[in-house]
Amino acid sequence: MTPTKKLPFSPEGAEVILGTHIEREQLVIPVAPSRIDMFGPRGGCLISEVGPLWVSDTGHHRLLGWRNLPTKDSQPADWVIGQPDFNHEGQNAKGTPGRATLSVPTGICACGEGLAVADAWNHRVLIWKKLPEDNNVPADLVLGQANFTANEPNRGKQEAFSDTLNWCYGVFYHQGQLFVADTGNRRVLIWHQLPQENGQPADIVLGQPDMRSRNENSGGTPSASSMRWCHDITFWGENLVVTDAGNNRVMIWQGVPTENNTPCAVVLGQKSFATVEINQGVYFPHAGSLSMPYGVAAAGDWLVVADTANSRLLGWQKPESIISLQGTQSHAIAGQLDFQSKSENRDFGLPTRDSLNWCYGIKISGNTAVIADSGNNRILLWKIGDGSDKICTGGFGKILCR
Repeated sequence: MTPTKKLPFSPEGAEVILGTHIEREQLVIPVAPSRIDMFGPRGGCLISEVGPLWVSDTGHHRLLGWRNLPTKDSQPADWVIGQPDFNHEGQNAKGTPGRATLSVPTGICACGEGLAVADAWNHRVLIWKKLPEDNNVPADLVLGQANFTANEPNRGKQEAFSDTLNWCYGVFYHQGQLFVADTGNRRVLIWHQLPQENGQPADIVLGQPDMRSRNENSGGTPSASSMRWCHDITFWGENLVVTDAGNNRVMIWQGVPTENNTPCAVVLGQKSFATVEINQGVYFPHAGSLSMPYGVAAAGDWLVVADTANSRLLGWQKPESIISLQGTQSHAIAGQLDFQSKSENRDFGLPTRDSLNWCYGIKISGNTAVIADSGNNRILLWKIGDGSDKICTGGFGKILCR
């Protein structure tokens, strides 16, 4: 094999780890809520290179905020949204939905001058027009529901509509447009402009032939336009990227689709648009296979995929033509010692600064990657270089290149 550029993460592993650090003599990590402890966080968003940082503490049904970029392990959060204080938990704070309650918050992103959160089990997206800078700041806008107190999937109807959501897990904002992974409806919705009204209908749907359909893979066999369990969204240059975890693949479009049900141009993790098996039908993974990939982010020329059920990150480097990536193997791996391994924390050991356990989310801001290492109940902050290194051994677990 000819070495290529390495996945551009710091070779020392995560610079900062948020959440409780587990010691060798401990059997489990505490999951009771506090300013430090998290339970299965699935998303994080660093607004700028110096902060603030917002994290979806999914299992505790809340958002945690740090005023500045954390600089030490287990640094306590400054703010909480979704619970009366740092020591309580429960869906919708054990009450009814409101402007500042949450039920399984997952995807989170900067949105214009504010923040957007996929409030999955309330079947809605919450939007703050300005970044929250205090506890329990109420959201300004809700999508998927007509108001802040409703939370039925698809507003209680059997069909989907352009203004409804069902188990929405991902949200992304790019150049004025809002993208939502409406996972339970097996589709991605696009708003051409940042919505200004509650329940505003989407403009474009991907993954379904129309706004009312919601069947897995559009009711047929997998194709370049169908989805089963879309989860996360990013842009790689001008190319839209969606993780289709249920089909064990990543979908890439050239540019932003302008018509409903536009087929993607490329899939990663599968040899063709019609194949969808876990690890391409074998037990152990390899450099070109995926098992329930949930998270995705772009870092310069690299596309980094959270290959969740394989507890690893895979990196593809951008070629001259995106089309040439179809069915190709990844160029680098992190979190495992080789491309054939899949065990949590490498051989089910204790978590380290460079191991992973069902990593669900990844977002990148400047030179920092925010990784939701959900199975370890922690958030990892990794520094990123410019990707110019050409040595492909050592570092971040063990980085192998192809």
